[in-house]
Amino acid sequence: MGKLYMITALAGGVGAAKLIDGLSSIVPPEKLTIIVNTGDDCEFYGLHISPDVDIITYTLAGLVDEEKGWGIKNDTFNCLDMLRLYGYDTWFKLGDKDLATHIHRTMMLKSGYKLSEVTRDICAKLRIKQKIIPMTDDYFATKIKTDRDTLHFQEYLVKRGSVDVVRDIIYDGAEVAKPAPGVIESIMDAEIIIICPSNPLVSIGTILAIKGVRQALKGAKAKKVAVSPIIGGTVVKGPADKMMKYLGMEVSALGVAKLYSDFLDIFVIDEVDAPLAHEVEKLGIKAVITNTLMRTREDRIRLAKFVLDIAST
Repeated sequence: MGKLYMITALAGGVGAAKLIDGLSSIVPPEKLTIIVNTGDDCEFYGLHISPDVDIITYTLAGLVDEEKGWGIKNDTFNCLDMLRLYGYDTWFKLGDKDLATHIHRTMMLKSGYKLSEVTRDICAKLRIKQKIIPMTDDYFATKIKTDRDTLHFQEYLVKRGSVDVVRDIIYDGAEVAKPAPGVIESIMDAEIIIICPSNPLVSIGTILAIKGVRQALKGAKAKKVAVSPIIGGTVVKGPADKMMKYLGMEVSALGVAKLYSDFLDIFVIDEVDAPLAHEVEKLGIKAVITNTLMRTREDRIRLAKFVLDIAST
């Protein structure tokens, strides 16, 4: 790649964590900033949980459970077992070591610290040198309207297994939520901006819903490149394809490109979606084709190098 660029990534959960892992192996930590979705944040057992922030954090710290894609590897669930004995509903799985993170976060928040400050502290304690910024310090909750009711995204995804028909996605708090300190600055100062292969509606869409973020992306001088989370009309993980279908969107890489078309320069699509390249380019976006599946760490590094190469040429 030659020159060392300032890179800012917009990230959600598992798919983003894989690409961030690849980037972290080839980009100096001081050159990489990650803005992370907090629409999934929720409270369980009195604790503030930040699922996407934790996935990215645990991945960069080398702690993540690769098999599950979340939580801490080799964690135990003794606390949850005891809570179940006491009659609590334990559908949201929190390991014992994982709970320590949430206890620490909650105690700091109750002491008056902002989520971005807590995240910095956790990164420092876990010796993470990359900058991780939650998208906002303010209240923001992604809610899913179904035929039956309106529920928090985690209830839709985990408790109900994303089986409900999605009628609408509500960004509760988006009207007033402000970008966390450093969010806009990291976008404007970046030389390359990467939209990770995350759910475009509830992982990236939430970040874009924060006041000023979409406008900053439009105005940023950086080369803006996204990796499609949709491969051959489906997803590797998560409910993005179902959600797009229910909301009347085209379930394809092209459908994702349309959601980013007002600011994106380059869209990376998988080889199986090569026939869509021409339609993507009609949107004014350069389409590039490669194998986007990240089954191994070598795949993550390969894709990260590809993204940086096409963004820097």
